[in-house]
Amino acid sequence: MAGVKQRTVPVVLFDGIQSLDVTGPMEVFAGASRAPGVSYDLRTASLDGGSVRATGGLTLLPDSSLAEASVPHTLLVPGGHGTRGAHPELTDWLREHAPRAERLVSVCTGALLLAEAGLLDGHRVTTHWNYCAQLARDFPEVQVDPDPIFVRDGRLATSAGVTAGIDLALALVEEDHGRDIALTLARHLVVFLRRPGNQAQFSVQLSAQTAQREPLREVQHWITEHPDADLAVDALAARAQLSPRHFARAFRAETGTTPGRYVDRVRLEHARRLLEDTSDSVARIARASGYGTPEAMRRAFVKALATAPAEYRRRFRTPAPTL
Repeated sequence: MAGVKQRTVPVVLFDGIQSLDVTGPMEVFAGASRAPGVSYDLRTASLDGGSVRATGGLTLLPDSSLAEASVPHTLLVPGGHGTRGAHPELTDWLREHAPRAERLVSVCTGALLLAEAGLLDGHRVTTHWNYCAQLARDFPEVQVDPDPIFVRDGRLATSAGVTAGIDLALALVEEDHGRDIALTLARHLVVFLRRPGNQAQFSVQLSAQTAQREPLREVQHWITEHPDADLAVDALAARAQLSPRHFARAFRAETGTTPGRYVDRVRLEHARRLLEDTSDSVARIARASGYGTPEAMRRAFVKALATAPAEYRRRFRTPAPTL
């Protein structure tokens, strides 16, 4: 196509790959290429050009061997169980060829392969939450951030598990061709272009451990269902029928976080959901989320997300369905 910049996107395949890490981003780039003036040349490649077996049982037949792969604009390395262990031939290829890419992208545990090749040293990255500690332990020169769904650090882009690869691919399409094309594509894929890279990998209820003792579990549920209630430690301790000191110590021991931090995260998540999914005023959302005033909610948003509630809503509000 004359006048259209074609971006080559080789996707590295290997046995034990997570098929959704491959197909999710590829569907994004392929869908974008149907728009006028957009062209992503997608190619899959394995070490020897032979088929690979995905973790879900799907067999994938690549377009070529890695030796035949073209010089990439965006080199994409998916994750999966096959990333565990040593991969000398694959990491040798990555070490030699990945630096030629304008963008180097990993999905989920694909970051482990890049780290093994020495390509993440000195960079801030993320991966699937369950492997962040391993990545940080095995590769101490890598700056691992376990919270975001994806991280951009220069030409390097890393994402968390499965669906986060779709979020990252949409962000790259937006970077290349603007928000309108990315938003149209997100609607077509029935996903919302509203998850920024700094959004947590999962909800407060999933990221915090569930307390073992029934009174503490009940308090966790109460906080989630009543973010606008009195959630001071004294009040929560009384609900659990424990002394404030004993409650605070037990809550942290069993959930991995303090009561105050848990409450802060629940309220922030509740407010974000209302901003995304409702037309309620900021003042009403502030009250419903336990902040009391719009200014208190604004301070919480700026501290946690580096953006004000109104700007957050403008960027991530769920689009109204078109009839």
